[in-house]
Amino acid sequence: MTRCTRGAAVLAGASLLALCATAASAASVKPAVVYDIGGKFDKSFNEGVFHGAEKFKSDTGIDFRDFEVTNDAQREQALRKFARDGFNPIVAVGFGQAQPLEKVAAEFPNTHFTIIDSVVDKPNVQSITFREEQGSFLVGLLASKASKDGKVGFVGGMDIPLIRKFGCGYVQGAKYANPKADVYQNMTGTTGAAWRDPVKGGELARSQIDRGAEVIYAAAGATGLGVLRAAADGGKLGIGVDSNQDGLFPGKILTSMLKHVDVATYKTFMDAKDGTWKPGSQVLGLKEDGVGYSYDDYNKALITPEMKAAADAAAKDIIDGKIQVHDYMSDSKCPE
Repeated sequence: MTRCTRGAAVLAGASLLALCATAASAASVKPAVVYDIGGKFDKSFNEGVFHGAEKFKSDTGIDFRDFEVTNDAQREQALRKFARDGFNPIVAVGFGQAQPLEKVAAEFPNTHFTIIDSVVDKPNVQSITFREEQGSFLVGLLASKASKDGKVGFVGGMDIPLIRKFGCGYVQGAKYANPKADVYQNMTGTTGAAWRDPVKGGELARSQIDRGAEVIYAAAGATGLGVLRAAADGGKLGIGVDSNQDGLFPGKILTSMLKHVDVATYKTFMDAKDGTWKPGSQVLGLKEDGVGYSYDDYNKALITPEMKAAADAAAKDIIDGKIQVHDYMSDSKCPE
């Protein structure tokens, strides 16, 4: 007989039984995170996941373990090590985790895995993706309205369809606000190194500034920090991504396209704790509060009431289906 069973038998108290059940549930949850290349303090995508995990820890008292991969091979190794050590659920961050997760999830069918930014069709995997094109549309609209000459820029990280998706949405929003807008686009590279090259990011941003860009959107992980710095140093405005980056260069970042990976991570862990975690695919957009744009003390002087009203109206129209934002992932021909 366990200590909780003995206590309940003696006291015959429903409250003690509930307490024991809660303790048992908490004890069965052993969360872990495998970050993507770039590290958990990239001020962007990975760090958003970290904040979600930290909030779960703060709210529940349940700790988590995490691992920062530095090369492709470590993804599979880390996922397998966590699963073998009994961690559950395990969050795999980034599309690069899809292939290793396919293998590891099959090896550990009783472990729950959640992958962010990709889809893995396994009975023990939850896949969470986002409608980045919708949030990017809104910041593109704001960029266009903040630009005097209608020239804005976009710097992506690794040249993959997912990042092209950000750029495509940005172009649509910019041209929705100003059909004559010019949008310069550059990708940093074709390998994982493109996520952690702020020097190259700064160079690309400066080249766009030389062409007249007044606002530059960075969707490039840690590389984006170089983009934002170059924009600030050049007297232009940057746009952050994934996490709220407005405070990095106060008064120099117009807004940030928010991708709520923190909320997704928190919910994954909390659902596992509450016994409501489910496999399958989820797509989070404006309607689900999965994406959006930042408006706070750091940038509210940069966004006029008219600009905010226009962005909020566009967001409502997107949710209502009056504005259809093209998804590059389903069709690589981006409307001009």
